[in-house]
Amino acid sequence: MAAKKNPLNLNPLQLKTLTLFQALAEFEDITRPVGDGAVEVMELPFTSHGNHFHLGPWLVYAQDATGLRNIAPWTVLERKGLIIGNFPMSVTLTREGLEYETGMRRQILQGSDH
Repeated sequence: MAAKKNPLNLNPLQLKTLTLFQALAEFEDITRPVGDGAVEVMELPFTSHGNHFHLGPWLVYAQDATGLRNIAPWTVLERKGLIIGNFPMSVTLTREGLEYETGMRRQILQGSDH
């Protein structure tokens, strides 16, 4: 039997927020391992250019990043065991959070042209 897509029934805002947390966890200069496969992201993006911001090689539209400064998705992701939040300063992704397939990565992480 195939694995269920989105087995924790995360809503679109929660999926987008987790996707951005996962992308941030890839940057070694703002992360640190904290044991059991978890990674703490010590800096969250603040810079925006109106309707978007740059996240490493990607462009992210502001409308896809509203969860970064909204406690509601953080609370749900923490309750479901995907993150340990320190809203709005830092976030620790559990191993489960790092491995959760959101299906949103290609949709919200755009190739940057500038």
